[in-house]
Amino acid sequence: MRINRVYTRTGDQGTTQLGNGVRVSKTHPRVEAVGTVDELNATIGIVRAFLKDPSLDHRLEQLQHDLFLLGADLITPPGQEVPRVELRHVQALEEEMDRWNDRLEPLQEFILPTGSPPVAFLHLARTVCRRLERTLVHLAESEPLNPQVIPFVNRLSDWLFVLGRVMTHLEKGEETYARFSKKHKNL
Repeated sequence: MRINRVYTRTGDQGTTQLGNGVRVSKTHPRVEAVGTVDELNATIGIVRAFLKDPSLDHRLEQLQHDLFLLGADLITPPGQEVPRVELRHVQALEEEMDRWNDRLEPLQEFILPTGSPPVAFLHLARTVCRRLERTLVHLAESEPLNPQVIPFVNRLSDWLFVLGRVMTHLEKGEETYARFSKKHKNL
């Protein structure tokens, strides 16, 4: 599909079309979820703009493609033929986190969401992802969803957190512990 014109004027009355052709309000929880996926994808784009590691950049590009898949899954209610998030997407995140965590010190304290620009933006992406998860749980209370969507988003927020720790480690940076943590020097 080629997009020759970005504007269509079909949303000027505050509605948009789902993947099944039904028009709904732009405030519909399904549309809110897709918008949050878009925000998450854009935040990942900011992370990539600061990256110097080609392999991590490539992995985040793959993630951006998976987020488009998630958006298509969400905008199209079950029953329609569209590519969907699958268990393999959830498992891939888990396997990657397990490999990464094997190289990191165990986390025993809360850390502040800070660091180099890509690490700080990964923390921002994580918070957007958590908001997306809350939006999806709310949506699932009233409409059917692909059963792999919420687990995928839940794992993704964890994955973003662990990747932030990995990047801090690769950059030879230090994690900053929360003030109430035992490791904080001012206690």
